[in-house]
Amino acid sequence: MTGIIDEKGFRLNVGIIIAGEDGRVFWGRRVGNRDAWQFPQGGMMPGETPEETLFRELEEEVGLRAEHVEIIASTEGWLTYRLPRRFLRRPRNRPHCIGQRQKWFLLRLVASEDAIDLFASDSPEFKAWRWVHYWYPIRKVVHFKRGVYARALRELAPALKKEVGTLSGKPAASVRSGGAGDA
Repeated sequence: MTGIIDEKGFRLNVGIIIAGEDGRVFWGRRVGNRDAWQFPQGGMMPGETPEETLFRELEEEVGLRAEHVEIIASTEGWLTYRLPRRFLRRPRNRPHCIGQRQKWFLLRLVASEDAIDLFASDSPEFKAWRWVHYWYPIRKVVHFKRGVYARALRELAPALKKEVGTLSGKPAASVRSGGAGDA
């Protein structure tokens, strides 16, 4: 699939923060990278709204459907980061992508966490997941995404705090496997 790349070279994308009932957030370990962890995210397809992209990516990457979550908030605007030079590709006959322009969504998991299935699609993005303290990802995501993560989490924090009462707590130490589809 080819996503939408804007006139400045940024791929339009959604970022997804899934919060549990205690305010901790889903943190996924990427497939293929030794120790790369991140929030779910994915590119918009032509004709899709950000919300449609959100629900498609949520099901593809985490196995959750719209009825498993509730949208608490989204960023007012789009947040942008540039890819480091070593990650840039120059595909033929397609626009050159220099980074991501993302609309971020904060979701509350309303289903059991057993609904999370990292192997729901034929091409899993994550191989493990865990719940972490709300602010933990800012320190742990790959360096070039830290600014966007910090801006998204800061903007969305008041909405989650209103829902759960607090954002304090410690990161979970345990890592969970893929879930229902895990063999």
